[in-house]
Amino acid sequence: MRQEEIWDVETAQRYDTPGTGMFAPEVLGPAVDRLTELAEGGRALEFAVGTGRVAVPLAERGVPVTGIELSAPMIDRLRTKADETTIPVIVGDMATAVAPGKYTLVYLVYNTISNLLTQAEQVECFRNAARHLVPGGRFVIELWVPELRRLPPGQQATVWHHEPGYIGLDTYDVLRQHVVSHHFRFDESRQARLSRSPHRYIWPAELDLMARLAGFALESRHADWSGTEFTADSPSHVSVYRLPLDG
Repeated sequence: MRQEEIWDVETAQRYDTPGTGMFAPEVLGPAVDRLTELAEGGRALEFAVGTGRVAVPLAERGVPVTGIELSAPMIDRLRTKADETTIPVIVGDMATAVAPGKYTLVYLVYNTISNLLTQAEQVECFRNAARHLVPGGRFVIELWVPELRRLPPGQQATVWHHEPGYIGLDTYDVLRQHVVSHHFRFDESRQARLSRSPHRYIWPAELDLMARLAGFALESRHADWSGTEFTADSPSHVSVYRLPLDG
């Protein structure tokens, strides 16, 4: 299951959910507020910019944003909201693609680093972020904490979310640190629609080591974009890494 096959035309067309889900003001607003603050008046680069969920409102705040994106259909969707001059996009993989210039902020939101399915690719993603940053620049990652404590011996799946018309189920391969997210959407009929996406999960401590290999130090870690304290029970985190000021 290649990323190009997952982020196809159909996925791009139904990705945006204005006002709800990841597009809800209470979800998106704090992320844009925090990223605006961390950009410190400089340029920002978003890895896996997608349809512009974060990039568009960030640019509207006056932060110059460039994106890197692998999926042409997702870029097409972004282009209905912002042109190439407003948000330039480099087509390519976030672990290797190069955008012109230098940035004060590179960010990667909503678990997207886990779309890279090997540890080596994830390390290269950190190194690619470092290549794009000015001395003292920051790399911000939003990522979920693996729910392995919910897996009793012999069980390989967890239901991580359910609501009317939707069930989210993850199946784990703990040997390879892989998880496949299954999204079941249904109505009153007997039919359901299934979509799936593979991920490689990362513990916070492993993420910190990847950062060190690329020259970063952990500046802060919170449970969300609003600055809630990160604890052993936090389901996700927003981690801010910084390069040394002396380059």
